[in-house]
Amino acid sequence: MKYIYSLLALLMFISCAEKEEVAKSWQLSKTIPITGINAIGMAITSEGFWLSDGDHNRLVLIDNEGKTIKTIDSLERPMHIDGAEEILYVPQYGNDEVSVFTNGEKKTLFLLDSLDAPAGVSSYKQEKAIADFYNNRILYSNDGKKFISFGKEGKATGDFYYPTDVQITENHIWVADAYNNRIQVFDKQGTFLKVIGVDQKMNAATGIFVTSTEVFVTDFENDRVLVFNHDGVLQQELSKGVEKPIEVIQHQGQLFVSNYRKSELLVFDWKGTPEGETHQEDTQDHDHDH
Repeated sequence: MKYIYSLLALLMFISCAEKEEVAKSWQLSKTIPITGINAIGMAITSEGFWLSDGDHNRLVLIDNEGKTIKTIDSLERPMHIDGAEEILYVPQYGNDEVSVFTNGEKKTLFLLDSLDAPAGVSSYKQEKAIADFYNNRILYSNDGKKFISFGKEGKATGDFYYPTDVQITENHIWVADAYNNRIQVFDKQGTFLKVIGVDQKMNAATGIFVTSTEVFVTDFENDRVLVFNHDGVLQQELSKGVEKPIEVIQHQGQLFVSNYRKSELLVFDWKGTPEGETHQEDTQDHDHDH
């Protein structure tokens, strides 16, 4: 009888051990060279993976190996772009325009005469948002036509000091308040809700990407990408291979980081921690709502 109880106990122990999940984290998997491209922004459309090469005034469509498939030239410093299906939304910092390209052809223009160096744009269903860099504000529209404006230059919550990137999600507007070194979150009336990242002492929070559970921020001068949950709790710091990161995006379960001055993309996978390494555990779902 004692033998049977001992055997049952052993089987239960083995079963419990098998159910224990391996700690997972974002880990660098590979580096993709993008020779001759200084990528500021990244976006996905039905055509593929687009980069905004602001230093060369163009957009570049690349393949999985980083090779150029086609370009859209004669732009004026395109910045943090966004994509949806066959459409690219392109803020042109150099000529104060936000352009809309459909399958590579310019179709529409956001006619906002008061823009001063738009640095980021976001599209979510019919909604649009623009980070208006020198005006220290965000423009938001729930229909893509009529815009409201919120924010002004300053250090207080709700103020901005050169916002560079913006993302709309189902209920919120997330802003990379670059030179206030923080992320700010607003509702869709432009009301301030919360601030993220102040305790991490970022130095130029240039790019942001928000999934259903996580907030990724490029900390440009500190050579790292910070991963927060939606409550602003730091989950992970990515620094391996990261050098002057300016943009981050998640696509098909992988995380892509643009190393601006090195003309390369870093690819991170969500996987088990290698033996001998320790990371903060985060077992959340990573499907984005971008």
